[in-house]
Amino acid sequence: MTYRVSRRFFVSAMSVLLASCAGDGPRPYEQYGYSRPQMPASRLVVQPPVAQYPGMHGQPPSSRDYSSGGLTGTYANYPAVRGFIQDMVRKHGFSESYLNGLFSRANRLDSVIRLESPAPSQGPSRPGSWTRYRNKFLTAQHIENGTNFWLENADVLRRASASYGVDPEYIVAIIGVETYFGRNFGKTNIFDSLTTLSFDTHRRSQFFMSELESFLLMAREEGFDPREPEGSWAGAMGYGQFMPSSFRRLAIDFNRDGQRDLWHPHDAIGSVAHYFSKNGWHYNGQVARPSNGARNDDGVIELSTYEGNEYWHIFPNFKVIKRYNNSNKYAMAVHQLAQAIKQRVASTGALMHASNAR
Repeated sequence: MTYRVSRRFFVSAMSVLLASCAGDGPRPYEQYGYSRPQMPASRLVVQPPVAQYPGMHGQPPSSRDYSSGGLTGTYANYPAVRGFIQDMVRKHGFSESYLNGLFSRANRLDSVIRLESPAPSQGPSRPGSWTRYRNKFLTAQHIENGTNFWLENADVLRRASASYGVDPEYIVAIIGVETYFGRNFGKTNIFDSLTTLSFDTHRRSQFFMSELESFLLMAREEGFDPREPEGSWAGAMGYGQFMPSSFRRLAIDFNRDGQRDLWHPHDAIGSVAHYFSKNGWHYNGQVARPSNGARNDDGVIELSTYEGNEYWHIFPNFKVIKRYNNSNKYAMAVHQLAQAIKQRVASTGALMHASNAR
């Protein structure tokens, strides 16, 4: 991966045009029957520059000074950690000395334990959970920054859409919901979080141990120091928040620079498209439409709003989005953000026409 720090400010002439046209296009809030959230009048939001991940690409992990004759530190008395190290040596040919030194530097993250083991909710759930969730993502700033991201990366999105048969607005929307278009990668050390989740929690410890295995293999394959990357508390990384196992299976070097770098927007765009394609996305296919509320229909979902429940008929593409995050609210937020950004891009007169990949 390329983790060198790269500072770039981007406010292009097209973005200036966007600011002047922001109020002229269709209103994405109205098509779903919602009132527009209360917020300042729409205007171009200039965000701080996004820094690519600062890492150690090209320097083999084994060259770092991690070698140790034994396991010390926080996990010195964890038999499960010692067993994991032995498994990595036997299955994948890792150096035991290297892993002893690496795990001797691991930190137990109490904040991650709390997030993985939340207190049980008290009493019945409040109505309006979908409204609250939606209002986090269907905002004027998300739509404008998503439009800017599309216009900044139009050629790459066009190529990814044509290559993998995925509608570009959904590639953009996934990145918007996951990391606010690269402005919120997460600041948790990935190695520490996965180690904590593997050996200090119980609910999904086997899943996270498998991800830790994939992460160490990924670090070796891609040539970076496993103590360097940062991401979400659960171990997800880059613009698209890929877990290590997804990275190894589905991340691609879309800009052909010899590195799979999900902290680079071009590789992230291609990798999200590849992920959708491998999970069965149908180009230009339906995702969801309002339903009359026939709950006996397996193809209908119910979402709670302050005004009552909404019912939506969902299609196979909706289920593909749920492969990214198995939540109806998540998939609907991605769908509606995608449509809102597409409308805003169209209102600038710059809607890119991806090749017909059907």
